[in-house]
Amino acid sequence: MGRALGTYRRSFVTAGLCVFFESALELCIPLLMASVIDQGIMGRDLSVVWSRGALMLLCALAALALGTGYAHFSATAAMGLGANLRHAEFAHVQGFAFSNLDGFEVSSLVTRMTGDVTVIQNAVVAGFRPLLRGPVMLVMGLVLAVVMSPPLALIFVFVMPALAVALFLIVRHVGPLYRVMQGVMDQLNDVLQEDLAAIRAIKAYVREDYVAERFDAVNAHLASTATRTFRGAVLNTPVFQLAMYTACVLILWRGGSMIMAGTLMVGTLTGFMSYVLQIVNSLMMISNVFLLTARALTSVRRVGEVLAEKPALVSAPVAKTDVPDGTVLFDHVSFKYHPDAKKNVLEDVSLRFDAGSTVGVLGSTGSGKTTLVQLIARLYDVSEGSVSVGGADVRAYDLQALRDAVGMVLQKNVLFTGTVRENLQWGDDDASDAELLEACRIACADEFLERIGGLDGDLGQGGDNVSGGQKQRLCIARALLKRPRVLIFDDSTSAVDMATDARIRENLAGLTDVTKIVIAQRVNSVMDADQIVILDDGRVHAVGTHEELLAGDPIYQELYESQIGSGIHGEVEHGR
Repeated sequence: MGRALGTYRRSFVTAGLCVFFESALELCIPLLMASVIDQGIMGRDLSVVWSRGALMLLCALAALALGTGYAHFSATAAMGLGANLRHAEFAHVQGFAFSNLDGFEVSSLVTRMTGDVTVIQNAVVAGFRPLLRGPVMLVMGLVLAVVMSPPLALIFVFVMPALAVALFLIVRHVGPLYRVMQGVMDQLNDVLQEDLAAIRAIKAYVREDYVAERFDAVNAHLASTATRTFRGAVLNTPVFQLAMYTACVLILWRGGSMIMAGTLMVGTLTGFMSYVLQIVNSLMMISNVFLLTARALTSVRRVGEVLAEKPALVSAPVAKTDVPDGTVLFDHVSFKYHPDAKKNVLEDVSLRFDAGSTVGVLGSTGSGKTTLVQLIARLYDVSEGSVSVGGADVRAYDLQALRDAVGMVLQKNVLFTGTVRENLQWGDDDASDAELLEACRIACADEFLERIGGLDGDLGQGGDNVSGGQKQRLCIARALLKRPRVLIFDDSTSAVDMATDARIRENLAGLTDVTKIVIAQRVNSVMDADQIVILDDGRVHAVGTHEELLAGDPIYQELYESQIGSGIHGEVEHGR
C-alpha cells in the first residue's frame, strides 16, 4: 500500500490525523452538553450555559474544518493511488511476453486497469474515514458511556454480540459474490470489445439482432449478479437500525426508571443517548467498511495478479547489446506454446539464413510459419534447441537490442491514432522527412501519400482512414526505418495487388545488408528468393531455390500449378 501511494503518503497520513482529531472533538460534545443541562440549566447557572455552549460551538467548527481537510487529503491520496496503480499495471504489462499475455483476456486487463482500480479508489475515499473513525468512536464512546452510567452501558453487552454475528454472516455471504461480479464484468467488456471492433462485419452480414441478443444475455447476467450481490450487502442497514432502535427503547425505559428513582439525572441520560447514537453509528461504519473491504479485496487481488505475473522472457544478466549481422540459425528447434501441450507446433527444425539473403517461407495454414519467425525476435522461447542471430543465441541478447535488430511487419497490421509521420516514427523517432519519404518509396506508400494529406495526413483511429493494402505498405515503411539486421514480412503484402507486390520486392532487393524473411501465401512473392522453405505440419518439408523445388518438390509444384500454371502466370509476369 505504501509503495503504491508513492508521493501521496503524506496526504494519506494527514487525512488519518484529521479523522482522529475530528472524532475526538465530536466525542467531547456530549460531555459538554450533559454539563450544560445538569449544571447550567438544572442548576440555573447561565455562565456555564454560555461557556460550555461556546466550547461546543468551537468543537463543532473545528470538527467541520478537520472533516473538510480529510475530504481534500483523502481524495488526493485516493486519486494518486489509482494513478500509480494504473501506471504500475500498464508498465508491467509492457514487459509481458506473448506467453504472459496468452493468460489474460484483453477485456480482463482493461477491467483490471479501470474498474478494479476505481473500486480501490472508492474504498479509500469512502472507507478510510469510517475505518479510522469507527473504532475510535466505538471504543471511546463505550468508555465514556460506562463512565456516565454503568447500569445503562450493560445494555450494549446484549446488543453488540447480535450485531457482530449479523455482520459476520452478511460479509461472509457477500464477499464471494463480488469476485463473481467482477468476472461477469470481464465477460461484458469482452463482448463489447469484440462487437465494436467488428461493427463493419456485423452490419455487412446484417447480424445486429444477433449481437444485440448476445449483449442482452451478458448484460442481464451482470445485472442479476449485481442485484444478488448488493441485495445481500444492503441487509446491514435494516439490521443495524433494528439494533439501534432496540437499544434506544431499552435505554430510555431503563433510564426513565432510574430518573424516577432519583439515581440518574436528565442531562446524563441525554448525553448517554448521544453516545448510544455514536456507538451504533460507529458499528454501522465498521460494517460498511467490511463490505467495502470485501469488494476492494477482490479488486486488489485482481490487480495483484497482474503485478505478480513474472515476465516469461527477460534479458540475460550480462546481455549482448550489439547484433553484428543478420545471419539466422535454427538448430534442432522444437516449440510448443504450453509445456503441457501434447504436440509441438514446430518439430526438430534446422535452418540457416545467410546475412543479406532473401528467404521465402511457404506452408499451409497452421504449418508453423508465424511461430517460426516469432522465435527470431524472441517473442517466445524455444522448447528445445536454439535460435541464433548474428552468431549468438537470441537468449544471450538484451531483449530491446535484439528486437531493434529484428524488424517485423506483423500478419495483423497495426496503425495507431495520429498522423502518418507519428506512425512512421515508431521505427525511428529522429527520422528526417527525407528518410520517412525514402522508406515510403521503398514500400510503395508514396503512391497514395499525397492523397491522404502527406506525412501529416490523419490516419484516424487505428488507421481507419486508409485501406488494408495502404496499411500494409505503411507498416513496411515503418519497419524499414528501424534499419534492422533481419526484416520479417509475415504475409504482409496479401492485401496489395500483384504488380505493387512485385515493385515492393524489387525495391527490397536493393537492401543487400538486410536478411529478408518473407512469409507468403502466393508463390510469386517468394519465387525470386535465395532460398525457399516449405513447412508442413511444423516440420521442414523442403528447402531450395524456386527452380530446385519446382523440379523436385510435390508441395511446391502443387502450389505453383494452382496459382500460376492455371492462368495467373501471365498477369504475374506482367506485374514483374
